[in-house]
Formats: sequence, structure tokens, C-alpha cells
Amino acid sequence: MKGQDLKPHIGIFGRRNVGKSLFINALTGSDIAIVSELAGTTTDPVRKSMEIFGIGPVVLIDTAGIDDVGMLGEKRTAKTLEVIKQIDCAILLISNNIFGEFEENLMVRFKEWSLPCLIVHNKSDEEPLKIPMNAVEFSALTCENLENVLDALKKLIPDTAYHQPSLLKGIIKKGDIVMLITPIDSEAPDGRMILPQVMAIRDVLDQDAVNIVVKETEAAEFLHSTGIKPALVLTDSQAFGYVSAIIPMDVPLSSFSIAFARMRGPFEAYVRGTHHIAELKDGDRVLMLESCTHQVSCEDIGRHKLPRWLSAYTKKQLEFEVVAGLTETKLPIVEYAMILQCGGCMITRRQVLGRLSEALKAGVPVSNYGMTIAYLNGIFDRVVSPFIP
Repeated sequence: MKGQDLKPHIGIFGRRNVGKSLFINALTGSDIAIVSELAGTTTDPVRKSMEIFGIGPVVLIDTAGIDDVGMLGEKRTAKTLEVIKQIDCAILLISNNIFGEFEENLMVRFKEWSLPCLIVHNKSDEEPLKIPMNAVEFSALTCENLENVLDALKKLIPDTAYHQPSLLKGIIKKGDIVMLITPIDSEAPDGRMILPQVMAIRDVLDQDAVNIVVKETEAAEFLHSTGIKPALVLTDSQAFGYVSAIIPMDVPLSSFSIAFARMRGPFEAYVRGTHHIAELKDGDRVLMLESCTHQVSCEDIGRHKLPRWLSAYTKKQLEFEVVAGLTETKLPIVEYAMILQCGGCMITRRQVLGRLSEALKAGVPVSNYGMTIAYLNGIFDRVVSPFIP
């Protein structure tokens, strides 16, 4: 799954029937998108992982027409605009030299999100570009000027979209010993480790440091028998209560979730927002944001454990809503007293920031699963301190 996250996300936008689906097929050299002369064939955004010749693996998002009409059309357009928060760059298709209010409104949105955009004048074999603008001419039907489109796209995709930020760069150094404490419970996949643990192991190696990986039940005996003092201990946040008691206070301790909060999320906003837990009151709505969809168990952290722990800690009657993936919330964001975001290992930093942006602008407190658990266990300052300069 790490490779999926590294792929730049590219959104394809335009009016109905400008040839977005045909453009995607031409770009990838395969028939992956449904092509029809009927306007509005594409309804909801469609994501496809693929390889673009000369660029590499990407995620293309085919969107509904920005000029869709009617009640359903408005809903489709709203979903199209949501995509802006999730991508690294945009391609705006126009045809027949039409660039009007719909396109201008999109360009304003792109600018608001500092989103690079490539304008492509499609169907240029039928009608060449005449309006004065910086656009690439292209024919999705004949693939004429495909190289020009690819060259422009290469220059447009942010360099950061290709590079995975480091979990621990600047926190550990060459030769350091890092202990990773990885509980194995009913939520752990059979025969393998979860993505945050795998990424942490790799990141330690990338920093030329040394991994020690143990279960929580073996950690105390290992430290006692070897006398090793790790430069850093990372554990699953759910094990904080047990692990914090066995790790000496002079050994830096944190969790995979908090490391991801630093790499993927608005870390400082999480730190500030976590303290709002003490101010929750009866009837408050708490939004739980998860970055992936998975089978739910009785040990599920977002749906069962955290709501139970928060209710017990605050002694308040709280209401919880869980939203998985990039699904929209049921209520306006200002209706929630607090938002808790998971580590975000399955989505990009831009997607995490995008889904939290409205809350941050509105002043709704946000926190992270790991930070919340640490706060409830009374060790918040200890576990965020390794990541605070």
C-alpha cells in the first residue's frame, strides 16, 4: 500500500462531453473509462491506478461534468469539487474554444488550494485553439500532440508528490537503536504487520539506524536482559497504558499514530486541539475520521474503543459519528464539537489536510487518535515531546 500512497493524484475536470473519458484512455493507452456521446456518462468521481508512459504510476480521478444540471447534477458537481482537496494537480479540459463561468470558477478553486493546473484544449483536430490562453492543444481521438501533454504534465506535477516524507528524519540519527513495540491482537492481520509498522521499520533503516521489534509482552524482559537503552520507542497507541509504565522516563516514547500525525497531518493543530477533550460536554458530537475502510471488530479503535474511553474519561453523554475513507460527513463541520483523525497511513498528506481544512478554518478542535489516547492515559506531554523542537 505504500506504493499507492506515493503515486501523484491527478484530477481530470471539464464540462460534460468535452472528452474527459476519451482523454484518460488516450493518456493511458487503454480503454479504462467509459466513452459515450451522451453527456453526463461519468457520474461520481472514478479513481484508477495506472502507469502513464514517461511519467510513471499515478492515480487518475475522472470527474463528472462541472456543468451538470438538476438535483442529481448539483450533487455530482459537489463531489467533483471535493476531489480538489485530494489531488496533487489538475487537468482542465475544454473544447470548441469555450472557456466561461464554469471554467473560471474552477480556476478560482484551484488557486485557493494552490493546486497546479494544466489546461488542455481537446478535439483540436475539429477546431484549433483560437482564444488567447496558455493551453495545450490535443486530440484525444487521434492522440495528436500527446507528447506535448505529457511534457507539460511532467513539469506540473509537484516534486513533493513523488517523495514520501520521512516518519523519523531529524528525530533519530545514524546508529541509533529504535525499539518498535507491536501488539498482536484481533485487529492485526494474519501473518503480516500493519502498514504503519512496516513503514516505521523501513524508515528506521533509511536513517541508517537499527530496528528492534518486539511484542509488548516481551519488551520489559528484553530491556532488562540486554541493558539496551533505545534512542526512541514507538508503540501502538492502544498499548500506551502498559508500555509507558515499563519504558524508563529518560527514554523518548511515542506511537506510530503520532509519528504519522507529524508526517501527514496538521501536527501543531492536533497538539492544541487535544486539550479540548477536557471541555467536552453532554450532547457534544465527536467526529471520528478514518482513512481506510476495513472489517469492524469489537476491538475497533475508532468505532468502539475510543468512544468508550472518551465517554468514561469525560463522564459526558457524547455522540459519535464515524466516517471512513474520504466519505463526506452527515452534518456541516461546525456541528461537531471535536474531530479525531486517525494516523492517516492510507491517504496522502494533502488528503488529510484537505478533509480537515474546513474544520481548521471554522475553529473546530482537531486531534489525532494517538494523541487522544495519550491524553486519556495522562502521558500526552511525554509522547508528543519527541516531535516538538
